[in-house]
Amino acid sequence: MKNRVAYLVWLVLGVTVSQAQEIQNDTISYKKRVLETTEVDFLMSYYAQDGTHAAVTGGTGTEELTDITPTFVVAVPLNDDDVLTVDAGISAYTSASSSNIDPFDSDNPADAFQASSGASQSDTWANLNINYAHSSDDRNTIWSGHLNVASEYDYFSLGFGGSYTRLFNQKNTELAIKANVYLDTWNPQYPIEFREGFSRPDIVGTGTYSNSFTEFQDEGRNTYSLSLSFSQILSKNTQASLFLDLVQQDGLLSTPHQRVYFADVNDFFVQNFQLADDVEKLPDTRFKIPFGARFNYYINESVSLRTYYRYYFDDWGINAHTASIEIPIKLSAGKFTLYPTYRYYTQTAADYFAPFETHLSTSEFYTSDYDLSKFDSHQYGLGFKYYDIFTKLKLFNFGLKTLDVRYNHYTRSDGLSANIISAGFKFVMD
Repeated sequence: MKNRVAYLVWLVLGVTVSQAQEIQNDTISYKKRVLETTEVDFLMSYYAQDGTHAAVTGGTGTEELTDITPTFVVAVPLNDDDVLTVDAGISAYTSASSSNIDPFDSDNPADAFQASSGASQSDTWANLNINYAHSSDDRNTIWSGHLNVASEYDYFSLGFGGSYTRLFNQKNTELAIKANVYLDTWNPQYPIEFREGFSRPDIVGTGTYSNSFTEFQDEGRNTYSLSLSFSQILSKNTQASLFLDLVQQDGLLSTPHQRVYFADVNDFFVQNFQLADDVEKLPDTRFKIPFGARFNYYINESVSLRTYYRYYFDDWGINAHTASIEIPIKLSAGKFTLYPTYRYYTQTAADYFAPFETHLSTSEFYTSDYDLSKFDSHQYGLGFKYYDIFTKLKLFNFGLKTLDVRYNHYTRSDGLSANIISAGFKFVMD
């Protein structure tokens, strides 16, 4: 009898201890998942620009270009702590300026201000980025790593990197460090007049056409970047952040199909197109440092303020300032948000820039790419966002969480103008 009672007591105590351990283990192991369910973002943008300073034709000529970029981003929770994100997209563009790499392949007279119809008139850029992120149990530490591959007809890029993020002070303070490496290879598409066997009976000019062109021996470009950021919640209404980037590039930093015309060399033409004296030549190293700050302020339940400033300089002589402001305005119980935006940018010219037919042939480096010139730019935009936490709108097994549409108009002091329309759809799996 004693043995039976003892056994029953042991059994009850054993079950009780076991249940207590299970409850304790469940309590210890319970934590909120970093990502509750699979999310899918579909992004689409349409970009159109025009101008009169095409780098392909030495700083003069049409800059007309259109680009359509569809992108899918899929984020998959692997478990409570780990998220795998796959970002895949293409960019299909048509460019009047790049078509003039060979301006003589159409029935129309060659002209820097008219598009040709060759293979370089359009192309598709493809990109794949895979990112893995791991969060600690207390969600105060995040590690991530990524691999990136991108390709187009004259360029291939392989990139990889990682980041470490640490949160302090009840997640009110955040420190992050990121490092990236990109190893790129050119497949140079030189202007037609510099290719072997080029000959035209209709070249017009004084003397005999010749040029200073030699092919680039190094066709690789490497980029190394280190990014540091600090973010602090200052009050229930205010957040501020600081950032610093260090970027080192080496290799072929010139663009092989961008022409240059010298002031001290005779001009030669075929039809309405001037034959180049060389392609741009730039140093094989470049060091860049951008740093800046963000300041966000919650004014009230309907209106917020987001501001941004960045200062940039490099060892090519460019100094630049960027400032932007965005004012999200919530409508209709928070489901709809309008956000007008404005961005201002100004930069000095690179040491190696000069306009069309201004460089001297005795210079070591030269470019007429107006992206490296002195200019100011303005960008005005308006965005619209729909947000539904309950995902009432469905597509198959996915609910629409957000819809984001925006329009931006861009103008530059050198005459370049552009319009950008973009849309983003975020779906979550039910």
